[in-house]
Amino acid sequence: MKLSASLPDSLKTPRSLSPPHPTINPPTHHRTQTPNTTATLHPTPRLAEAGPNLLEAAATVEDTSVAHTQTHPGHLTNIHHGPGGTPLLAHIPRNPLAAPLSLHLPQPPTLPASLPHHHLAHYPPMPLPRPVVKPATIRTVLSLAISRSWPIHQLDVKNAFLHGHLNETVFMHQPPGFHDKTHPNFVCRLKKSLYGLKQAPRAWYTRFASHLLSQGFRSSVCDPSLFIYSQNDQLAYLLLYVDDIVLTASSNALLSHIIAMLSAEFAMTDLGQLHHFLGIKVTHTPTGLFLDQSQYTKDILSRASMTACKPCSTPVDSSAKLSALDGPIFHDPSLYRSLAGALQYLTFTRPDITYAVQQICLFMHQPHDPHFAFLKRVLRYLQGTIDYGIRLTRSTTQSLVAYSDADWAGCPDSRRSTSGYCVFLGDNIISWSSKRQSTISRSSAEAEYRGVSNAVAETTWLRNLLLELHIPLKQASVIYCDNVSTFGRM
Repeated sequence: MKLSASLPDSLKTPRSLSPPHPTINPPTHHRTQTPNTTATLHPTPRLAEAGPNLLEAAATVEDTSVAHTQTHPGHLTNIHHGPGGTPLLAHIPRNPLAAPLSLHLPQPPTLPASLPHHHLAHYPPMPLPRPVVKPATIRTVLSLAISRSWPIHQLDVKNAFLHGHLNETVFMHQPPGFHDKTHPNFVCRLKKSLYGLKQAPRAWYTRFASHLLSQGFRSSVCDPSLFIYSQNDQLAYLLLYVDDIVLTASSNALLSHIIAMLSAEFAMTDLGQLHHFLGIKVTHTPTGLFLDQSQYTKDILSRASMTACKPCSTPVDSSAKLSALDGPIFHDPSLYRSLAGALQYLTFTRPDITYAVQQICLFMHQPHDPHFAFLKRVLRYLQGTIDYGIRLTRSTTQSLVAYSDADWAGCPDSRRSTSGYCVFLGDNIISWSSKRQSTISRSSAEAEYRGVSNAVAETTWLRNLLLELHIPLKQASVIYCDNVSTFGRM
């Protein structure tokens, strides 16, 4: 099979499976390049030149040398600047004395900092975003792996952004401690991406995806960050979130072979059995997996200075309706937005607070005191349910069942309705949502109908995703709704 093809020991450049992005040249009035004045960028590990701090100098030498050896990020070139012209990037060495994080998050060795926006105004728009795996995709893959008793491993790519190839022309000052004394006025022309570049995430994803495609994987149409390998009776799923990877396969032999293939191309660490991914703790139980964000919940309570608050049994008071005009403006909107964003990420494993968080996020532009009181009630609820999460168990059935509901004219300001749904794959919940409807409904049946349409759209997407995962559903998906008039419209 294609995956078992031997790979060379040295790193190789993958085949490009998509047309390259057009090269974007800097404005000619900013600089003119002198021909035949280039030199190779070689690290010169002289600690005295790297800075007064010996530890920082050593870290800079080690990281930059390793990065250069593995990726060859660029070469030196001479540039004559026009009025106001300057290289776009400057090097910022990392701080090795910073407190380490509780998770395995390697610090980037080189951080080029962009200059003010007016230096970039001459560049046409670029397709910078890169896809990120969807939470529903992660839960679906984990649910399938548990039901089939597949091994699940997590991988971490070292210096992931240094592997990407640049299609744009980018220059950078020579890093401190690595100046070429024979060409002191030269700057680095980057051939590969660095941390801090806007192009770096896209370049890394393109490089990684191209290599997987060349090895027999295919990218999912429903979620481009999901890669699927299928050969005969062998099957593997790979989830990519920037430089964090979750890999599961139908056999340990195939899993080990894929890890070896990836390690031969990229500097990668096999962290073993899945236990912590994107701040989510994964606990293996006799019946499956338990996903929780208890430590993240404690951090949110600490940020809000509510670690000793009195718990609350429910996240919201259903009788109260928030209005954009209620009460005085909250004195610290930055705190409100910070906590709202943190709660939004917490909904990855907490569907019970999805509606409450959706209500909180409606007023992030100008929060008032009643809105913050509403938020504090959610935090008090979390204080009493810190260890809550979602459980994924082995399921004998592979059917999609959805539940939909909606209020009617729930917003006192716009009279728009709010709809929500949750979708189960067998016994496991894999997708949920709560969202304010975009238009005003003239009846409760119309509001419920719009809610059902959202559930149908999500269920259809999940059916297509399962089809790509080689799990075709033989039965129609059932969607439950509590409004009789809605069924009359179908």
